[in-house]
Amino acid sequence: MEFEELGIREECGVFGCVAAGEWPTQLEVAQVITLGLVALQHRGQESAGIVTSNGASPPTYTTHKGMGLVNNAFQSEDLEKLRDGNLGISHTRYSTTGMSELQNCQPFVVETLHGKIAVAHNGELVNAQNLRRKVMRHGVGLSTSSDSELITQLLALTPPFEEVDAPDWVARIKNLMTETPTSYSLLVMHKDVIYAIRDPYGNRPLSIGRLVPISKLHSSGTQDVDAHTEGWVVSSESCSFQSIGARYYREVLPGEIVQISKHGIQTLSIVPRPEGDLPAFCIFEYVYFARPDSIFEGQMVYSVRQRCGRQLALEAPVDADVVSTVPESATPAALGYAQQSGLPYVEVLCKNRYVGRTFIQPNTHLRQLGVAKKFGALTDNFAGKRVVLIDDSIVRGNTISPIIKLLKEAGAKEVHIRVASPPIRFPCYMGINIPTKEELIANRPEFEDIAGYIGATSVVYLSVDGLVSAVQSGIRSREEKDMMIDGNDSRSSKANRKFGHCTACLTGKYPVELEW
Repeated sequence: MEFEELGIREECGVFGCVAAGEWPTQLEVAQVITLGLVALQHRGQESAGIVTSNGASPPTYTTHKGMGLVNNAFQSEDLEKLRDGNLGISHTRYSTTGMSELQNCQPFVVETLHGKIAVAHNGELVNAQNLRRKVMRHGVGLSTSSDSELITQLLALTPPFEEVDAPDWVARIKNLMTETPTSYSLLVMHKDVIYAIRDPYGNRPLSIGRLVPISKLHSSGTQDVDAHTEGWVVSSESCSFQSIGARYYREVLPGEIVQISKHGIQTLSIVPRPEGDLPAFCIFEYVYFARPDSIFEGQMVYSVRQRCGRQLALEAPVDADVVSTVPESATPAALGYAQQSGLPYVEVLCKNRYVGRTFIQPNTHLRQLGVAKKFGALTDNFAGKRVVLIDDSIVRGNTISPIIKLLKEAGAKEVHIRVASPPIRFPCYMGINIPTKEELIANRPEFEDIAGYIGATSVVYLSVDGLVSAVQSGIRSREEKDMMIDGNDSRSSKANRKFGHCTACLTGKYPVELEW
């Protein structure tokens, strides 16, 4: 919950759609994209943008961008202007680099020697400043403070050995990927195709879905679905697929360049990591950022959060009467803790959803009053009892303290805090907005007696090893099941498949060398 209160958020979300079959299409591409963006709204609330194309030669691009939530940025007349598109890409933004201004709103569209391209980016380049200097040395001016514009301009630059009249977009994309190792998931639209790209470390998520008629949405026959494909969609999270009538197809692999067209999807190349380097998918997508119904690495986020709760119960048991949660992102972890410990799960807090975020209050006193206004105590469920309260984070400590005070004043005998993630100790340079190192409570003297500081009976965080185990055990379990189904032919390839996760904000071990 404290992630939400302090504005620790993902940078953005991307979504694209290509209509299958004959063009002009009957598929309402702009409507599909808008609904897809709404499902990704949790990844960014500052601005949103859509670019559609008719896919002709030369294509006609239509763009609309707006500040605020998707439903505020796109009115019916705006969608009407976009309706002739046969394909399109979009973006919803929360900035970690670049100011909150319309000019930084994506997708970016630029003219190249071979026509326009549109680019949408999720992530943050670890070597953005060096790239900015390099682009400017080529005589290219930059109109925004967003590092995503750098990606667009690097793609526009002609790579070595490309013939003037024969654009090689795969070479351009690979050239970009050699220039910057991470962090990005990209959608690049050119003429009649969308390129879906994930950096070699796979730090940011990207998934592909297949649009099918409602009658085929839950069909088990692959051939039947193939014959009724209405289009292809690509999204930062698979949670957006259900709301638009799409079936989950697969993830874009780390380093993969996928071409999506009206004819289907095709892998064009996979750019490898340096030898010995593991993938580095952001582990906090599982902890907090992603919607619980999204699928990463073959497992649902909700299930991972439940396993975090079970692991927390093993690491930090306590004599108590009930288990509860700070609504509502920590609920799966609280249920997992209750299941593992054998304690009953009850609700102890009622959330008022119409109170604004407390972190925008002008001072600590008003901020703490804001927390009290945001929750009501369900006294009958815990009066005279020892409560284990599960939260997803304690970042600064300002948010949880008044909640503990509220529960104690309402009759809780004891309040034991169990945190379903490890302490955050380091800043993120790959697309997550985290307070400065000095602001993090894990780096302050108060952390030595954090229970006393926040007024709790006891406080224990999930260990880093426990978090990694909760995440990776699900991947191993799925791969073992796949090997049993597929037989011996695929066993060696799947057994040798490597997976890894970025835990830099917890350990200070970044997957790549940072450049400034």
